[in-house]
Amino acid sequence: MKTSLRFLYVMGILCLMPVTGLFAQDTVEIDSGATAWMLTSTALVLLMVPGLAMFYGGLVRTKNVLGTMMHSFAAMGVMTVLWLICGYCMAFGGNVLGGWFGWNPDYFLLSGIDDSILEGGIPEYVFSMFQAKFAIITPALIAGAFAERVSFKAYCWFIALWGILVYNPLAHWVWASDGFLFNLGAAGAIDFAGGTVVHISAGVSGLVAAIFIGGRKLYPHLPMRPNNLVMTMIGAGLLWVGWFGFNAGSSLTSGLSTAQALTATQIAAAAGALTWIIIEGIHQGKATALGFASGILAGLVAITPAAGVLEPLGSLFLGILASGFCYLSIILKNKLGYDDTLDVFGIHGVGGIVGAIGLTFFIRDSWMADAAVAAGGSWTTMQQLGVQATAVLIAIAYAAVGTLVILLVLNQILKFRSSNEAEMKGLDNYYHGERGYGLINPS
Repeated sequence: MKTSLRFLYVMGILCLMPVTGLFAQDTVEIDSGATAWMLTSTALVLLMVPGLAMFYGGLVRTKNVLGTMMHSFAAMGVMTVLWLICGYCMAFGGNVLGGWFGWNPDYFLLSGIDDSILEGGIPEYVFSMFQAKFAIITPALIAGAFAERVSFKAYCWFIALWGILVYNPLAHWVWASDGFLFNLGAAGAIDFAGGTVVHISAGVSGLVAAIFIGGRKLYPHLPMRPNNLVMTMIGAGLLWVGWFGFNAGSSLTSGLSTAQALTATQIAAAAGALTWIIIEGIHQGKATALGFASGILAGLVAITPAAGVLEPLGSLFLGILASGFCYLSIILKNKLGYDDTLDVFGIHGVGGIVGAIGLTFFIRDSWMADAAVAAGGSWTTMQQLGVQATAVLIAIAYAAVGTLVILLVLNQILKFRSSNEAEMKGLDNYYHGERGYGLINPS
């Protein structure tokens, strides 16, 4: 009897093994290596926000340094809460309203992803928080365009509305699996880490806002020198470091594509910085610290959409091109006379456009081969160029119109521009009751 029971027990185990194996194959397990890298990348992207605050804060006048830095830090609070409530849902949920944005009840308030693990072995919480950092830094970038002359309350309302109505739909179109730009052409519009979603949208929105509210008092007749270029340089360094999480983290793995993106990021940043100071040396006779920092950003912005598809030599060329075009755009700004205070459009807008369009000519052969297979036979550089140009034009138009509508409505309720008293007194003391450096008569 005991022998029979043992036989049945063994046979039962043998019969259940294939079933157990089947369920094991269907269950996605956490990839600890990929998850560790994504946690690190999330922290690195968050580091970019105080880096941006320092970069911007050092470039304004002493009386506005704290108020300018608060624009970046306020975005950390406002955009995180909105991302919890509806941002992740709108960006990565299924299409609604003809694909204008997404929606998924499980993503609302992040209420249904407690046990969710993505196909790459990353907990969905980690992916959601990684993407939240992109939603934070994008409106913070815009603030540089109208620095030193915006009401703090109106700014907070602006970034909240802009995040809901502009950023979330753009992120859905480009990055969600059913977004129409994600599915445009053979392999979709290439935006590896946010050329269109982050930099073009921020640059164009900043330009619209800067023109809408007008220039600073006495600009450009009164010299408005940076208060602390040392802080700006430190901020640029933090941005460079954080950008490795921004770009390499967008691979959502810890492998070959991560290494490719990281390498491309380093090369483009260095190429952009060197190109800028070479141009400055020829044009102005001096290579400035601010120019080096600006070149870093130009290269980083341009490589953002392209980091996953370029070989190292392509990254070098793209960094050089971006730096040259951004330098020219700032010269043009000075001739046209509009007051984009910290050159948000000149670097982020122009750099993003150069990156999104220019990457087409430097794509690695293996990527084009995969695109050709997806297209059912062939896929050419000019076809991909058409896809990229379409995505760029849509991003420009949508960001410009959306920003203008928000400003027109908001300005009827809360005056967007700061009062004359606030601007002359300084944003630090007027809106926050503090002074960045404790000086008696800051200027």
